[in-house]
Amino acid sequence: MKNHIGKLYLIPTTLGDNDPLEVLPITVKHTIDNINTFIVENDKTARRFIKKISPEKSQPSLNMFHLNKFTDKAELPSFLTPCLHGIDVGLLSEAGCPGVADPGADIVKLAHEKNIKVVPLVGPSSILMALMSSGMNGQSFAFNGYLPIDKDERKIEIKHLERLSFEHNQSQIFIETPYRNNKMLEDLSTVLENNTSVCVACDITLSSEFIKTQSANQWKKNKVDLHKRPTIFIIHKS
Repeated sequence: MKNHIGKLYLIPTTLGDNDPLEVLPITVKHTIDNINTFIVENDKTARRFIKKISPEKSQPSLNMFHLNKFTDKAELPSFLTPCLHGIDVGLLSEAGCPGVADPGADIVKLAHEKNIKVVPLVGPSSILMALMSSGMNGQSFAFNGYLPIDKDERKIEIKHLERLSFEHNQSQIFIETPYRNNKMLEDLSTVLENNTSVCVACDITLSSEFIKTQSANQWKKNKVDLHKRPTIFIIHKS
């Protein structure tokens, strides 16, 4: 008889330090209640999240595999060994949805190769929520991750994305390291053409949430402090 194969559950987390059940469906709690093996970026924050959403779960019973920039890719197949023995595994992101702007994509790809069923659960994606609330083109858009750190290269890339947006009627989405957010907004307001639309979506789902779309020229006059606040930037040139 063929052995039962466990599933890989893609478990979303909150985008900030709010009550998980304010932004996550009850199915996320039920899934965590029934899983003891997790693939996580950071052990401490993962355990804190699990304790918050499932306080009755025994922390010593948890088995954690660590997936981050220090993980040797040769280790990844072993993370899914429990699935091959009939044990369900949960993949947790540090914030939002696993596999989107997140190292979990490597594990998901491997699960497909091993014929392990992948089950995505509903949860907040700051990228999609920013696009939803931007008023920009939800039919054609691209997520570009981080722009270059070098100031000259960054300005060249900003102009490149503006040109792509105009040529393809495509909204261009990107992020920045939170402590460089204010500089990014300053660059956008000075490098982009005056009438190019810029959406700033900050602290999504939190009480301090700020989402505003206006022209690059308007951003020159209306300053907002984004320092150390998780922010999504979207531009669109019509």
